[in-house]
Amino acid sequence: MLEWHSIQFVWPSLLWLLATLPLWLGVYIAWQRRGVQRAWPSANMNTGATNIRFRRHAPALLVLLGLGGLLVAIARPQAILLLPSRIDTVMLAIDSSGSMRAGDVQPSRIEAAQAAAKSFVLGQPGQVKLGVVSVAGAAALVQAPTDQRDLVIQAIDQLSLQPGSALGSGIVIALHAMLPGSGLDVRGLIDGETTPPASTGTPLGGPKPAPTGPASGTAPLRPISLPKVPPGSNTAAAIVLLSDGQGNAGPDPIKMAQVAADLGVRVYTVGVGTAQGTVLKAQGMQMRVKLDETSLKKIAEITKAEYFSADNRQDLLQIYQSLSSKIVLKKHRRTEISALCALLGMLLVSWGCAWAWWRHGRII
Repeated sequence: MLEWHSIQFVWPSLLWLLATLPLWLGVYIAWQRRGVQRAWPSANMNTGATNIRFRRHAPALLVLLGLGGLLVAIARPQAILLLPSRIDTVMLAIDSSGSMRAGDVQPSRIEAAQAAAKSFVLGQPGQVKLGVVSVAGAAALVQAPTDQRDLVIQAIDQLSLQPGSALGSGIVIALHAMLPGSGLDVRGLIDGETTPPASTGTPLGGPKPAPTGPASGTAPLRPISLPKVPPGSNTAAAIVLLSDGQGNAGPDPIKMAQVAADLGVRVYTVGVGTAQGTVLKAQGMQMRVKLDETSLKKIAEITKAEYFSADNRQDLLQIYQSLSSKIVLKKHRRTEISALCALLGMLLVSWGCAWAWWRHGRII
């Protein structure tokens, strides 16, 4: 969609060439007055004079308009267009912690999530690569990004519930799978420190290197810093995190969401469960598990994505259908439209010349 008010020109001074159009119009009028029109076949006398004049001069008018379009193209016009941004990779980070056994979403949170995830996978365009990350006490890459839908479906079906929920680790693993060349320090982010570089040694008799690492009492190691980009600016990748929001292991998911935001990756979050929750019984213990929307909303907000909530399986299916359209992002981009103006001008010139040849057997 073109925003007409945003049109600008790289070379606006060349728009003065449009002043030559009246000159060409004057040449055509002079040509007509010299009697060239008498060489053309006469029109049907039953047709009105106005219609005769229109059909006689319409080809010239089309050529004149086409020349105007070509002259505008020379000035290199630019405009802001609303363009779709193609997504190349989507990672599904699915919570497989014990709380996903809860039955407040029938038949259970995990089964409803799996069914909706498979519906989402089958609804994606063929060129989009999809991967799966299992988020439990320790997140793990279950399926690397691939365009083979059967492998992704199989990975979703094979998810098994385990104790703990490391949402922050799931975001990091998903980022690393999508952006393997980003230099992301996965171990440092998950463990909270980076591994020091190996010692290069010292010459014999030289001073011994100072000990490094936590054992030496030095300052704690920090993760490697990466160049930051505006949040949501990476339109080729996205993460869909499906969870009940109750993280209890691994790094802080809010901080890991900031890492994703610094890489420009959006993290769409889907809350599975109800606000009231339900009581789970395991190993003689009882625990109420309920949907924690606060952290999921914060993750989506930081990464410039959206949060979706679902209370039942049908809502989940509708959410994933909505996500299919949300992930194909649209953005306003300033684009040069010189080629479009030139194409329009050439079409008008060609149409005018073809019309004149068909009616009169000549172009001029």
